[in-house]
Amino acid sequence: MNRTQTRPAAEVQVALRGGTPHGAAEYARAKLGPVVGRLREPVLGVRVKLTQGNHPSAARPAVAEVSVDVGGRLVRAHVGAPTMTEAIDLLRDRLAGRLDRVTRRRDTARRTGEPAQRPDRRPRPAEERRIVRRKSFDVAPEPVDEAVFEMEALDHDFRLFTDAATGLDAVVHRTGPAGYHLTRTGPAPKGAAVPAGVPLTVGEVPAPRIEEAEAVRWLELTGLPFVFFADVATGRGAVLYHRYDGHYGLITPAE
Repeated sequence: MNRTQTRPAAEVQVALRGGTPHGAAEYARAKLGPVVGRLREPVLGVRVKLTQGNHPSAARPAVAEVSVDVGGRLVRAHVGAPTMTEAIDLLRDRLAGRLDRVTRRRDTARRTGEPAQRPDRRPRPAEERRIVRRKSFDVAPEPVDEAVFEMEALDHDFRLFTDAATGLDAVVHRTGPAGYHLTRTGPAPKGAAVPAGVPLTVGEVPAPRIEEAEAVRWLELTGLPFVFFADVATGRGAVLYHRYDGHYGLITPAE
């Protein structure tokens, strides 16, 4: 007789900051525990941070953050709300949506036989390389943490987007096993928000304002996987990257 094996639920560790209301930690565990408990993959850790601000003019002084280690891959969410109860409820909904999208992508990869590792880049002499793929798409404004999540959910190396906090075109990319780096096309205004729930470094120097041909030369000289630049003709951000066939691809925002 077969019996359904139930994986023990991961402990939800909660850290409190500021004057967090009594019972907030228990409420967070009650709301988030069932969300991660539904996952089929092993959950190696769940860390929650609840921060209650005390500034009288803050519209959303209650901040809730969560980081879930799903089989070695971190899934994060970060929200703010007028009250801590509202923040935890919003965090539950956002986390559930993100975990669902990550799970669906992994299921699709298993069904299609998508390789877990990327193929090696084909060596090709620099004089033979061409921009063989040009792709333009709408880059709607989104917060940096959303851009990081979309990049991870799609398993991309970088993401071109419009930073909602500044209105500038930007690129976020991985800098290690769990860190990310943000570069914008211009200097950020003073006080521009940086998400607290993402291990992020922000480049102080804006992306170079250069022509496409110069971006190609830069990519060839540096050997980097991609170059983010502001196009001289349009002022918009663009990414020139190495393709696995040894040629180049170019991503630009749709006008």
